[in-house]
Order: sequence, then structure tokens, then C-alpha cells
Amino acid sequence: MNDKEKRAAVLHQAEELGVKFVRLQFTDIFGVLKNVAIPVEQLPKALNNELMFDGSSIEGFVRIEESDMYLHPDPDTFVVFPWRPHEGMVARLICDVYGPDGIPFSGCPRSTLKRVLSEAAAMGFTMNVGPEAEFFLFHTDASGKPTLDTHDSAGYFDLTPVDLGEDARRDMVLTLEQMGFEIEASHHEVAPGQHEIDFKYADALATADRITTFKFVVRTIAQRHGLHATFMPKPIYGINGSGMHCNLSLSKDGKNAFYDPKGEQGLSETAYQFIAGIMAHAKALTAITNPTVNSYKRLVPGYEAPVYIAWSPRNRSPLIRVPAKRGASTRIEVRHPDPSCNPYLAIAVLLKAGLDGIKRGLTPPKPTDKNIFAMKPEELKKEGIDILPLNLEEALEALAEDEVIRDALGSHIYNRFSFAKEMEAKEYRTRVHQWEIDQYLTKF
Repeated sequence: MNDKEKRAAVLHQAEELGVKFVRLQFTDIFGVLKNVAIPVEQLPKALNNELMFDGSSIEGFVRIEESDMYLHPDPDTFVVFPWRPHEGMVARLICDVYGPDGIPFSGCPRSTLKRVLSEAAAMGFTMNVGPEAEFFLFHTDASGKPTLDTHDSAGYFDLTPVDLGEDARRDMVLTLEQMGFEIEASHHEVAPGQHEIDFKYADALATADRITTFKFVVRTIAQRHGLHATFMPKPIYGINGSGMHCNLSLSKDGKNAFYDPKGEQGLSETAYQFIAGIMAHAKALTAITNPTVNSYKRLVPGYEAPVYIAWSPRNRSPLIRVPAKRGASTRIEVRHPDPSCNPYLAIAVLLKAGLDGIKRGLTPPKPTDKNIFAMKPEELKKEGIDILPLNLEEALEALAEDEVIRDALGSHIYNRFSFAKEMEAKEYRTRVHQWEIDQYLTKF
């Protein structure tokens, strides 16, 4: 269907389903979901890209004198919220943000991803992404505020009656399926109260949209069960944090560009170059894929999260793992992203880094088949294995020095993002935390 036909189909669906309100959704540069709610009578106007909003009220967007922004809904993202009453149903459309000049807004994360995807398309590539987003479910207190009390004491793949969050997780899966997701697996994760729901891979833009929707649905359904769902990377000290491993592959001429039956380990030259690109830009990538102060509490040895810049076709301790499947399923798994990231920006910079590896014909170092966490510092040095940034400040410094990743973001997003994150890191650094009180108040 062409765009006109798609718009007509949305209007027909809305009328047929009895939709009364439509949420026009988009994210700010930090990945926080925003929306403008309209009555269905305004839907034709919205689909004609005529609806405005105040961009100065969105963090990281524009100054007040530049505030007029337009929402351009993507008809392919129209879906009804299944948990709403059948009378007066609510639907949503995901939007790109445009300026009054009719040009995509340089601060729109979705448009930023589209721009990098166009760069890949010019090289003949399309990108598929399969995310594995983890989250915690916690109890709320009497006033409805979230606590750090987990709803269970279960572990990896445990079942009822130990896993008391199974009902909530089942409802999440059913809701996501009603919204068009193909769920591949759902299970309890390693830490108490931690869960994972995996949905089928798709093209990069659709996946970024789905990650945003997924997080929204999980939090909504958890609330309906009296629980609080959080995608905070490390809410509790001493147990595993939540990651969002990203399975990436490129296609060219309808075939998996990472697969070569004659190549070493069944991988193509393109795959090796892409891996090398990710590794070359890993430190700068981390500012976007792990964008909070708390992200670096997860990226420590001992809790299954990657710390070292290495790759392997076997073990899970390096930054990049190559799962065993070949043929159309050939892919790489980048293991350091966490679910606090903006999925549009995270996927954009991962793709940009990989494309740079292909453009420059980079070669990755030899794979590391040892458990890196068990290697001594001298062994790491001998193997040439570097480490990811230890904190947000180090990641931002690496980003500032990486022209390729800055170019992926564009100057507007880079400047607004880095300024805000520098302030976040500074505020954290200058606050007095409970650990310091416990350690020093009576000692000195």
C-alpha cells in the first residue's frame, strides 16, 4: 500500500474498532516515552501531519523560541491497547518529529535511526535486530510507591509456586501478542524478581518501536497486578543487573550477509568487519547503550555482564558472542547494552560502528575462548584485551573523541545528550550517599 492507502486503512480500523482516543507517541533523546492524546475526530488531521506540539517542553529538544514541532505518525504502528475497555477504546501511533520547515527534526531519535539505516541501504544492507530485555518486578508500598522488595525468591527458569510473578508475566505475554508481537520465550531470570521476555527479531526500525512499546506494556501490566516493573540496570547490590543483549545481523540481496559456508567458522568477511567495527568503537558506544550512572554498577565482574572488549564464538564472558546457528540465523550478540538506553539511538550507533568496520575493512583480534573473568591482568594485557568504561564520565569522554559515533547521533543530539549526562554524573559525584555515611560517619 502507498501512504494514502495506509492512512485510509488506519481511519477504517479506528472506526471499525470503536476507537475514541489516539495517543501520538514519540521519545525524547533519553528514550522516555511521550505522547499527545487526541480524540479520534482529530485522527484525519494527525494523519495529514498537521498536529503541532510544544517542543520546548520536551527535555533535549529545542529552546522556547523554536518550540513549534509537528508529529508525523507512522501508519504501520497503529495498534489498539488491549487493556482498555471495549467501549471508548484507545489506540496509538508512533510518530517522527518534524520542524515547521517540513524537515525531520535533528533531535528526533527515530529520525536519527532512519538516517543511519539509509546509510546502510546505500551500501546495500538492511539490518535485523533481536533484543533480550530483562526487568525486575517489585512490590509497592501502601501508598503505591515502588519498593525494593522482590515479589519472589526464584531463580533462573523457576516456576510456580516459587515464581510469584508468573501471572503478571503471562498477562504481559498475552497483551504483547494481542498487539502483534511474536513472543519466542519468557522466563524467570537469575536474580530474584528478575524476568525476561524475548520477541522475534525484525528490521531495526520496527524493533526499536517494539522495544519502546514493550517497556510501556510491561510497566502497565505490572501496575495492574500491584507490582512495579523497572528497567533500571542495577536496582539491587549483590545480584545480577538487567541487560538488553542485542542480536544483530545484516542482509544483502535478500541473503544473510554474515553467513559464508566457506568462511572461517561459517562467518563472512562482512561479519568479521562488522565485529571489528563494534569493538573499535565499543567505549564510545557505551555512553549510548549504557547511558546512566547506574548502568556502570551492572558492568562489573562477577554478574555475567560483559566488562572486556573481546569476542568469542563460544563463551558468554566477552562483549560480543557469536551464537552457534548458521545460515539465515547467523548473527552476533552484543551483550553490554542495558534497557535504560534509548533503543533508537542505541541501534543507530551499533549499526554505525559496524558499518565503519565494513567501510574500513577492519579485522577483529583473535577470538577469546577462555573465561575472561578468570584471567589475570597480565593475561589480559598479553591478549590485548581492553576494558569498557568504568563509569559514565569515562564513557562520555570516549564519545567526545569518537567522530563516527558522534556523526551517527548528529550534533544536536550529541550536544544535548552529553551536556545532560555530564550534569547527571556531576550531581551523582557531588551527592553524599548512604554507603559513605555507613563507612565514615563514626570512623572519623
